[in-house]
Amino acid sequence: MARALYIHWPFCAKKCPYCDFNSHVRESVDVAAWRAALVADMQAEAQATGGETLTSIFFGGGTPSLMPPELVETLLEKAERLWGFAPDIEITLEANPSSIEAARFAALAQAGVNRVSIGVQSLDDDTLKWLGRLHGAKEALNALEVAQKAFERVSFDLIYALPGQTAYEWREQLSRALDFGTSHLSLYQLTIEPGTRFATDVRRGVFDPLGDDAAADLFALTQELTEHAGLPAYETSNHARPGEQSRHNLTYWRYQDYAGIGPGAHGRRGGFATMRHRKPENFLKAVGERGHGIAEQRVLVPAEQASEALLMGLRLVEGVELTDLEMRFGIAANKLINKSKPTHLQSIGLMWREGDRIGLTRAGRPVLDAVLGELVADDLVQA
Repeated sequence: MARALYIHWPFCAKKCPYCDFNSHVRESVDVAAWRAALVADMQAEAQATGGETLTSIFFGGGTPSLMPPELVETLLEKAERLWGFAPDIEITLEANPSSIEAARFAALAQAGVNRVSIGVQSLDDDTLKWLGRLHGAKEALNALEVAQKAFERVSFDLIYALPGQTAYEWREQLSRALDFGTSHLSLYQLTIEPGTRFATDVRRGVFDPLGDDAAADLFALTQELTEHAGLPAYETSNHARPGEQSRHNLTYWRYQDYAGIGPGAHGRRGGFATMRHRKPENFLKAVGERGHGIAEQRVLVPAEQASEALLMGLRLVEGVELTDLEMRFGIAANKLINKSKPTHLQSIGLMWREGDRIGLTRAGRPVLDAVLGELVADDLVQA
């Protein structure tokens, strides 16, 4: 049964050139219509996933900080009535650091949000402009200050491994970021995603991505600085003080059940995979006609679930316990991974193994996809 709830708000003020998330720019948003649709979608999902209190809720997007605080409060009240809340529930909302959105932080906290994740992305004005962000560095710093007063827990994002970025530049910026004293940081290397404007720019020769060796050096520097500051990595791109990890995201990475509502939201619950309609207008139409926004729901066979659990779990520094996956999915531990690969991956320093628990080393985490292609059993991948 679902222990976590994801709520997707699909609207943004502007589409960033690196973003491949399900985000849309609209001249106006009918808040009343969206309130009714999200409540109905939530109610339909609760009928399938009820029975266990929620330990976390995550408002993602899009730009959820554009939501009226009254709408956030309505959705939280509805979720509590439908599922019930654990006493220490984590309620996270993604936010942009514009002054308009920061002005809503106190009201969002009053509505029930107790953790905020702010998309700062850079502390340099020129970089922010290149990334297509609507805020400047000073505005971002002001938003962080407001957030730290309003919320119990604050995280923020930075993007690095930018074209031409040097180790000195990244060290200076990350050191400044760590000085803010937040308990969590998400530090992402720039990835050129298909279908984005940056992908078009690279194809046209407008800029070249940073080389793999230089990016690997910056990744190593990131691990060094965050560990020294007491925020070691617990996942490939996420760093936190002990006990301050994102509980909601750990639900994904530990492959526990979660419900997803709103346009394009995914869910995993009771052996089923769900996906909502991506386009906002299609989502509204579906909810109006059927009472929910599901576009696709399918059964996940045990081999597929085990494969997904491996792919997600190996992102974590803690790794995965093969005997746990064997018990959950009924597949022998020695059938989950290619038998000949662990010894080789260990010998070249990309993987560790302690009994039946396996994980990737610091050197292995930057090349996660390549390692997974070698490690996960072929039969699982083909399932």
